[in-house]
Amino acid sequence: MDLSPKQQTTVLIGNAKRILLLTHQNPDPDAIGSLLGLSMALKKFNKEVETVCADDVPKNLQFLPLSREIKNKLLGSREIVINLDCSKANVDKLGYKMEGNVLKIVISPKSGQFEEKNVKVIPGQFQCDLIIVLDTPALERLGTIYEKNSDIFYETPIINIDHHSTNSYFGKVNLVDLTATSTSEILIAVFEALEKDKKILDEDIASCLFTGISGDTGSFQNANTTPKSLTCAAQLLAAGARQQEIVKNLFKTKPLSTLKLWGRILEKISIDTQHRFVYSVASKEDLQEAGAKEEEFAGVIDELLRSAPGSDLALLLSEREKGIAGSLRAIDKSVDCTEIARAFDGGGHQAAAAFLVPGGDLQEMKEKVLTKIKEYQKKRLNLA
Repeated sequence: MDLSPKQQTTVLIGNAKRILLLTHQNPDPDAIGSLLGLSMALKKFNKEVETVCADDVPKNLQFLPLSREIKNKLLGSREIVINLDCSKANVDKLGYKMEGNVLKIVISPKSGQFEEKNVKVIPGQFQCDLIIVLDTPALERLGTIYEKNSDIFYETPIINIDHHSTNSYFGKVNLVDLTATSTSEILIAVFEALEKDKKILDEDIASCLFTGISGDTGSFQNANTTPKSLTCAAQLLAAGARQQEIVKNLFKTKPLSTLKLWGRILEKISIDTQHRFVYSVASKEDLQEAGAKEEEFAGVIDELLRSAPGSDLALLLSEREKGIAGSLRAIDKSVDCTEIARAFDGGGHQAAAAFLVPGGDLQEMKEKVLTKIKEYQKKRLNLA
């Protein structure tokens, strides 16, 4: 009898000693919450764990325990490799000695001479038994982590844990649940399967997973909120999740720069009543004049949702360093945001999707995206 993806996941985790945990670039609460929650859980089983994300943890998520341990690059193994070019000299003796805290390695030539240029010091190759990729529909979404270390993804087994409908099923094991509101929600079932005599959920882990679920459901206000997500939230609260701290950091505490940026975006709100959608745009100038960073765009689309009576979906287009970013949220449950996002090589899930178009002009991009939304809504609503 074949094992289910969840069973295969527990087997691979049980057999692994050193595990690399990864999540997507430009991380959101679910990415960071699931990354940290799984990391702390694995350490309870004495696993050696590395947590890596190509981009820094957003400020509003730095309250989470161990968030500072997340690295933004693979640092290699703990070994240092010393390469010595012996083409012009032969080794006679090799020795070492400690002088205080300094290790001196002594290499004596039998013939010829060693020069400084013959010596090269490099870190050992990164080694792990297992890679777990969280909340990431495709390996390319790992950003520079994948671009600079592609070899390890072909040499090491991968567990792919995700909830996006656009997932490319790139893992040896693909634990992809399209009915889940978040990856953090999926991990609760994984932890239940791992638990035997050892209790996994504690206050810190529960707080991380609650952050992920709350972030992806907009504090349970978005259309993707399900009975299961509320049941999971209740389970995490019972385990000690610090709900008020999470709500404060995710939804109630905003620096002045964020408020200024959001104000500029909300001032530009437009509503297409015929095609039933609301949208706004943000330029680099808006970002600069507000004194804000790109990560401060997060959350403003939820404000658009609250400003859109009679609309079916909301769009935010923002000009960023890497190109034009689009964020889509469904207000009506029958809207599939991924159908629009895919037209611009993006993805996500039905209630929330995003895309990034490298380069380009904001105004031209706006017209293209609005045209696509109108086409989608005309078909969906049977408009003339």
